Amino acid sequence: MLELRPTCEQCNKSLPPNSREARICSYECTFCAACVEQVLGNVCPNCGGGFAPRPIRPSNNWKGDNFLGKDPANTTVKHRPVDLAAHESFAAAIRAIPPEKR
Repeated sequence: MLELRPTCEQCNKSLPPNSREARICSYECTFCAACVEQVLGNVCPNCGGGFAPRPIRPSNNWKGDNFLGKDPANTTVKHRPVDLAAHESFAAAIRAIPPEKR
């Protein structure tokens, strides 16, 4: 189950469970859309994968107790700003490769 991390790992912007700005990689590294596009160039600094919009967990119990009330979002902040020079060096070699082919 997705953790629904509460903030962007880069800029620490709040990303509540219903945020349409949250982006995640396949390992659930969480960043805001602005950091993914303007800082990271759609290259995860931790795994090299691309990002996708994070799904929004229903806030209402529409069916089978599958909602935020039963499975709340994580509250642990993982603020780990990226070393931009190191990321640029890392990402330069793979940025041109589409995420689905990395």
